[in-house]
Amino acid sequence: MDFKSLQPSWRMLRRGAGCLAISAGIAGCGGGDGNDVAREDPAAPLACDDSLRTGFRPDDQTTVLMVRQFRQGDPLLLSGTPTASTPVATADVCMVKLNVGPGNAGPKDAPSTSAGIGIEVWLPGAARWNHRIHLKGGGGWAGGVHGDTTQLAGTGTDGAGGGNPATVAQQEGAVSASTDTGHANTANFGSFAMNPDGSLNLALLNDFSERSIFQLVTKTKALAKAYYGKAAAHTYWNGFSTGGRQGMKAAQKFPEQFDGILAGAPAINWSRFSTSHLHPQVVFERDLGGHRFTAEQEQLVSTAAVAACDMVGGTHLGYVPDPASCRYDPTTDPSVLCAADGGANASAACITREQAVAFNKIWYGQTDDGTAPSPEADNGWSVSLAAGQRWYGPPRGSSLANFLRGPTPNSASQVALQLENGAYAPASFINARGDGRDLWRTFTHDWLAYAYDRGLALQEQFAFINTDTPDLSALRDHGTKLLMYHGLADSLIKPGGSMHYYNRVMRAMGGYDAIQGFYRFYLVPGMFHGFVNGSPNADAAPPLPTNDQLYRALTDWVEKGIAPARLEISSKASAEGSPPKTWPLCLYPQQARYVSGNPLVASSYNCS
Repeated sequence: MDFKSLQPSWRMLRRGAGCLAISAGIAGCGGGDGNDVAREDPAAPLACDDSLRTGFRPDDQTTVLMVRQFRQGDPLLLSGTPTASTPVATADVCMVKLNVGPGNAGPKDAPSTSAGIGIEVWLPGAARWNHRIHLKGGGGWAGGVHGDTTQLAGTGTDGAGGGNPATVAQQEGAVSASTDTGHANTANFGSFAMNPDGSLNLALLNDFSERSIFQLVTKTKALAKAYYGKAAAHTYWNGFSTGGRQGMKAAQKFPEQFDGILAGAPAINWSRFSTSHLHPQVVFERDLGGHRFTAEQEQLVSTAAVAACDMVGGTHLGYVPDPASCRYDPTTDPSVLCAADGGANASAACITREQAVAFNKIWYGQTDDGTAPSPEADNGWSVSLAAGQRWYGPPRGSSLANFLRGPTPNSASQVALQLENGAYAPASFINARGDGRDLWRTFTHDWLAYAYDRGLALQEQFAFINTDTPDLSALRDHGTKLLMYHGLADSLIKPGGSMHYYNRVMRAMGGYDAIQGFYRFYLVPGMFHGFVNGSPNADAAPPLPTNDQLYRALTDWVEKGIAPARLEISSKASAEGSPPKTWPLCLYPQQARYVSGNPLVASSYNCS
């Protein structure tokens, strides 16, 4: 029989099967013209009690671990005695914990052993539900206590700055949820990704990279439909850092599950930036004999970089508005160089010429051999990487304080996984074959380049963790809206990586105008890895957006058809009573261009 002749029936079957797949245990599906699936009377909504444990059965791999009703005024606590810091429910809310197998079998105490993907869902009362699902992303390696029936995951600090799932459910009135991405490991940084025999844990790497995102959204949708007796009108993703990467994975692989995605400082290019994160450490170990800059030296030089590049309209902003144009070079700045090196700085914070070169190398980013050109010739901020440049460095004028403590455990663990040897990780990395022994200290520039290459070669085993596919045609065709943002003073996940990706999407999909209907991007001057000041100048107080402001721009785009354009952002009011600074947030690749007037007021700029 000709397969084409069966396609209409196959499509109808597929539509019905998809509905049943997320609605198992719930009578009726609806949709279409009523001819593609059988009509059934809808089941009664499930209650927030133990009946939900047996009444919600979306598939054989999903188990309801716990159902808990919190009434307004109840302490949000599953065990123990409330304290003064225990959050209290501000509205009635139902919390449901799910586990989605199969996980990964193994010894009981091994970080690589998992019962499955933990999901914690928060549902507002039916009368308060705004008919949205508002999912929240994770941070770092994104483990958590989502599968632990003695602790709550959804009441903790939210890195996106927009409220944790419990807060979203109570205050916004949306169903909200998050996931542990398949592992409870939060202290052993990446250890879950290596089996006891030293091999890569492919099952949990896949859960972490992508499967947990799909399970989170489909199970939350199914639970909301079962609980309220009707499907959500709109589904959104909101995440920052790892949560931003999760959002970009959803955009690239599961766009049909979402109406809108908000992705902040997305940890895409995962293996690239993780490897390059060790580049400053190799500079310290190999170029400076194992000596890091002191905190005073870092402050001196980073502040000098700001002062050289923050002038607008005759006023020092206190942060660098455009790092791409900043070519500050400490090797030619006598105000930071020690007298013995031809400088004029006699303080204990002065730097040698070798240290000045090291600053330039760190700002330029990882290269094949550890060299870097003069910033006058190339400051490392081209959209396309230069020959020999592996990845971008932190922006000039951003705080480098984090690098003075050694590599982040997240990044060092990733590089150890790329080399398939846990010994290269910090001591926090736990594995039966051998715990972390900080052997990253032995890296040369050539060896770090090899580790970078291994990260790219192992992308399939890492379930394509780099999340850098530029083809967003499925997102476009489904009508899903994607809003991305990144701080220009983010020294942890470099904004150059987001710029690089956005330009690849433009090239792949027909140019700037062709993608504005579904994908828009903001760069935020002065913003660190979070909604805080990223300048070494603690008093800079750059105007910053809020997560709520950006989320509202996304929902207006989806629900009202108002595409985000120029946004006005503001600094916090000062203790001295001076008015807040304002700034125009422009859609990339536009920038705020000073026209005239007060440089601290948004009306003095246009976007061009």
